[in-house]
Amino acid sequence: MRIPADTPYDLYPVYTGDDLGLSYQPNASTFKVWAPSASILKIKLYDQGEGGQLLEEKQMKREAQGVWSITFEEDLRGQYYAFQAKINDQWMQEVVDPYAKAVGINGDRGQVVDLKATNPGGWELDKGPRLGVPTDAIIYELQVRDVSLHQSSGIRHKGKFLGLVEAGTKSPQDLSTGLAHIKELGITHVHLLPSFDFRSLDERHPEENKYNWGYDPKNYNVPEGSFSTDPYDGTVRIKEFKEMVQTFHDNGIGVILDVVYNHTGETETSNFNQLVPGYYYRQNADGSFSDASACGNETASDRAMMRKFMVESVQYWMREYHIDGFRFDLMGIHDIETMNSLSAAARSIKPDVVLYGEGWTAGDSPLPYAQRALKAHTSQLEGIAAFSDDIRDGLKGHVFTPEAAGFIGGKTGLKESVKFGIVASCWHPQIDYAAVNYSDSAWAKSPVQTVTYVSCHDNHTLWDKIQISRPEASLEEQISMHRLALTAVLTSQGISFLHAGSEMLRSKDGVENSFESPDAINSIDWTRKSLHYDVYEYVQGLIRLRKNHPAFRMTDAAMVRENLTFLPTDNERVIAYQLGPHANGDPWTNIIVVLNGSDQAMTVKVPPAKYTLVADGKQVKLKGLQEFSTGRIFVAPYSASILYTETISARE
Repeated sequence: MRIPADTPYDLYPVYTGDDLGLSYQPNASTFKVWAPSASILKIKLYDQGEGGQLLEEKQMKREAQGVWSITFEEDLRGQYYAFQAKINDQWMQEVVDPYAKAVGINGDRGQVVDLKATNPGGWELDKGPRLGVPTDAIIYELQVRDVSLHQSSGIRHKGKFLGLVEAGTKSPQDLSTGLAHIKELGITHVHLLPSFDFRSLDERHPEENKYNWGYDPKNYNVPEGSFSTDPYDGTVRIKEFKEMVQTFHDNGIGVILDVVYNHTGETETSNFNQLVPGYYYRQNADGSFSDASACGNETASDRAMMRKFMVESVQYWMREYHIDGFRFDLMGIHDIETMNSLSAAARSIKPDVVLYGEGWTAGDSPLPYAQRALKAHTSQLEGIAAFSDDIRDGLKGHVFTPEAAGFIGGKTGLKESVKFGIVASCWHPQIDYAAVNYSDSAWAKSPVQTVTYVSCHDNHTLWDKIQISRPEASLEEQISMHRLALTAVLTSQGISFLHAGSEMLRSKDGVENSFESPDAINSIDWTRKSLHYDVYEYVQGLIRLRKNHPAFRMTDAAMVRENLTFLPTDNERVIAYQLGPHANGDPWTNIIVVLNGSDQAMTVKVPPAKYTLVADGKQVKLKGLQEFSTGRIFVAPYSASILYTETISARE
């Protein structure tokens, strides 16, 4: 029966099946749509993704649990479709159902496709790299267009999924770019900014080269058409996305998808709202749409069918596209129960799936605070990590105050915030929580729940932030600050996260929020690799160090407390700590890390021993830069030193 207009949303029927959307076979196609408040639901078949000829229009049959269905006993492959609901005696707009898996141009109509026919050769054998533990991951965040658009990329498929995985591409200086660069750098996973179908780009006019990060979802279960070579044929974007994933996997790199289930790009006219008005969104007390996303609406993950949609969407991306992990935008808008259900469902498919998100909202929400998947509630999440804005802003300065310097730029008062990040937001007896910038207590129950980072696509790049906050510093000093920041990230506990291009001092010409800035601002200028090749090699060395030494990748809070000891320093701008003995089974007996955020060289007391220096702020060499026996270590201004005592096995 139809749901009356005044029915509370928590009394709407819940569909328990797993076959919403299109189920295609060559001899029959069945469509199922959840629209319990509709009095009539029609499906319309077209010969094109926009315009074109209406081939057929039929009323669907009301089934149990709010579902409408219809079966066409013929091969509809290649045809396009849309649904139209009559609700409260009013015909709504034609839309695609939320479960659509293929769409035509601009995602306005679904397309009937045979998904098996979109699989590249050998797809059934494709698998991402296996992770021992989440802290083994070193994540590299990029946007599809950014990697290839610049003329220096040497990439032919500019701005496309295929461009990300072209082999052997070179810059004008004959240095590797794109996939080859990413593989040489040594990261374990690429994090793709939203690559599902979003609404802000007109796929009909790729020549306009308009840009958007993609945080305005339209069709959650479909790749973005502007990143494909043909956005009109829904099969092309699917096949090319799979080819991209497969190539990354063939090169030992996992693929993480940035997902934005917290809001949609449209509100009243979204496919959610045109089929089930109001249900998928939260409302204020006066009935208006609430807006914790600061984008016009927020979805209601705590309602059964939105929760079901999120869980099944993640499972679909994993099964159909072999995705290895997910980053959840504004995760604090979602409720804890939904996130834990989603985590369990994802791990049933891939036990080592990587899950993390932003543990905050962009505004207030009607969802009770205690139910929100916030950073402060991370310990209640299962197998999900949150970004540490504590260490981010501790290192580089307040993210929304461009001129504010951080620990790396010599600012005092941030030492405890950085130390808190070093122990991956866990409880440690040597942290003064009253002096931590954003957290007065530990919020992670283990290091696997913290994503350690200093920059991402949001706000200024690390290099731009340093130049704005410390303009009086020399170029050499600014570069030293940059290296120091990335040293702190890659030697801290937790899951390491790097913004693409930070290894070559990526700049966006000082633009803070580049979500719709032109490619000239957002694209990676590969000539910077040759200009700052020493920085690239330094970061490459840090990644090699982290991957080879499990002391930097401890797996539980007790292990961190037992094996990480902060050494006393007399300066607010200096942090020193020791890892060991043989932390997390590391072959090195003890490891010393010293971070000097001062403009002066510092001499730091360390336990007397025979040491090998492996990093001095300018170079990283695992076989050692020099050996010495001492109880003190000299550390240059704005730099880091890493050293170790005798090993129990052969050196690398």
